[in-house]
Amino acid sequence: MSDLPDDLLRTLAAALGDGFRLDADERLTYGYDNSRRHALPDAVALPTTREQVVALVRACRTHRVPVIARGRGTNTTGAAVPTAGGIVVSFERMRRIVDVRPGDRCAVVEPGVLNGDLQRALKAHGLFWPPDPTSADFSTVGGNLACNAGGPRAVKYGASRDNVLALTAVTGSGALIHCGSATTKGATGYDLQRLLVGSEGTLALIVEAMLKLAPLPASRRAIRARYRDVESAAAAVARLMAQPTTPSMLEFMDGDAVRLAREIGGADLPADTGALLMIEADGDAHTLPHAIDALISAARGDGCLEALPAADEAARERLWAARKALSPALRSLAPGKINEDVVVPVSRIPALVAGVRTIARDRALPIVCFGHAGNGNLHVNLMYDPADADQRARAQTAMADVFALTLSLGGTLSGEHGIGLAKRDFMPQAIDAPTLAMMRAVKTAFDPDGILNPGKLLPP
Repeated sequence: MSDLPDDLLRTLAAALGDGFRLDADERLTYGYDNSRRHALPDAVALPTTREQVVALVRACRTHRVPVIARGRGTNTTGAAVPTAGGIVVSFERMRRIVDVRPGDRCAVVEPGVLNGDLQRALKAHGLFWPPDPTSADFSTVGGNLACNAGGPRAVKYGASRDNVLALTAVTGSGALIHCGSATTKGATGYDLQRLLVGSEGTLALIVEAMLKLAPLPASRRAIRARYRDVESAAAAVARLMAQPTTPSMLEFMDGDAVRLAREIGGADLPADTGALLMIEADGDAHTLPHAIDALISAARGDGCLEALPAADEAARERLWAARKALSPALRSLAPGKINEDVVVPVSRIPALVAGVRTIARDRALPIVCFGHAGNGNLHVNLMYDPADADQRARAQTAMADVFALTLSLGGTLSGEHGIGLAKRDFMPQAIDAPTLAMMRAVKTAFDPDGILNPGKLLPP
């Protein structure tokens, strides 16, 4: 049974009706995310309106009960796990696409809309929302905003923070606030909507978002560039991003990732491929060939085995399908993985890749790297057996080594997964004490009693 006060239970039951759940099975279902961490909430709320969210937060504030916002649980850092108990607020019933305004290139949506459903609805208008994480068919817009999700297209179009115009949200005091406007330019006060994006539900609960859309490109073509080794591919990334033509996607795969893409994903990749770049450009039919030529020229260089455009759309789709199959394919190497999405300046990617290879050798653990090279955002996957205490200890040490390496190269702890629990204790290494103090002051301003997703993002 729940330990919540009786008067709070009565208040929430009256406000939410059948959207308030207390049975153990229901609570168990909402106590995890894709980090494989788990904690049991005291209750689950399934609101359908912003008014219900306001009522819930105000009631919880009165009783100092934690409130944890949740999308579909695809987050990998433990950000949606109710470690302090309290009430998990799942936005799965707030899934309306409220409005699409092609003339203003914006859409108004509720937080529970799935990214993939939104993209399909926008396609009829010749538009798309740029953030495209691998989990797009399963992750919600609210969740994407909470952790500033990106994806392959972020290299050209930006991540979630760059593609939101306005937000309506409920703060920890139960206030309904409106941040931003329907305009792409604005100089009216503080940029609060961008502040809320990436805050992982620690400042406010997003109940509506106005998103900035982009026109669907008329054409796109992919290039497959194979390299002798990861150092050659990493050097090519720096060349590609230093020339004028910006690719719409630039993905990196090391040798182990290439092998998995070939053996499990079915990709047609020769066995001598030590690393791979998947490059894509989009645009109109007149300019696209020139962009492809420029990107191929930059991709070629020392260690490049070949750099060729995909023969047709089917070949392009097969290439990207193999890339998207990588995360589940990693389980064939080891039963456990720590997936960290570190970021460095693009020019430092060669140093990051070389350093990770050294860490893998020193800690005697396989580490597979792939990800969004055009942003310097690599997914570093540390593979180990959780049942082996020695491997588990070495994996944790290797993770700390990767973070220290990333920071030494002028990088940061996360590009799109966020901080959550997994990286929280490393924050003092990435952020200096005065800046962390300012972040805590901002948290207090939005959430004076600390009820919103306590214990996440900011270290104790």
